[in-house]
Amino acid sequence: MRTSGTFVCLFNGPAFCLLLWIIQHAAESLLLSAPEVVKATNRGSVKVPCQYDLQYKENTKYWCRGKIYEFCRIVVKTPKNRSTNRTFIADDKEVGVFSVTMTSIRQSDEDKYWCVIATPGRNIFTGVSLFVSQAVTTPTTSTQITPIQDEKSSWVTLRWILFILMLCSLASTHIAEWRIKTARKI
Repeated sequence: MRTSGTFVCLFNGPAFCLLLWIIQHAAESLLLSAPEVVKATNRGSVKVPCQYDLQYKENTKYWCRGKIYEFCRIVVKTPKNRSTNRTFIADDKEVGVFSVTMTSIRQSDEDKYWCVIATPGRNIFTGVSLFVSQAVTTPTTSTQITPIQDEKSSWVTLRWILFILMLCSLASTHIAEWRIKTARKI
């Protein structure tokens, strides 16, 4: 069961709670992906692609800023290609990517940002860390997600899920064995 994004475990097993949390976040990472880190130069610009599952093409998407998602401040959002004075958002519903372009980047823009899809219940989100360097090199940086990167990301997530499942299985076996031995002593 989930309440406000936090699992309330019905079983006395922290491993079970951890497993539920990992499965939820792994599933969300397959629905929305973006680069974890983007780099830009001072006074330059950066374009961040947020790739999503096409089932969410009609949902509102937004870009928000803040170290913790639950407290982030919305910078720009769809449904139209809206913008603020230095940040633009565009949603390509045919390919399932909404892109955020930040221009005239300042050192003060360095922060954690979030690609977000608004959904009933809990929104789907993924974090992007923006680092700003003082060096003046190329004024525009564009980060692309390739299918190979997305496939690798899926395998990394799947490996962690399998690892946690095996760990939980081992822990459950030991707990069951301990309970059986304890019950026999009574």
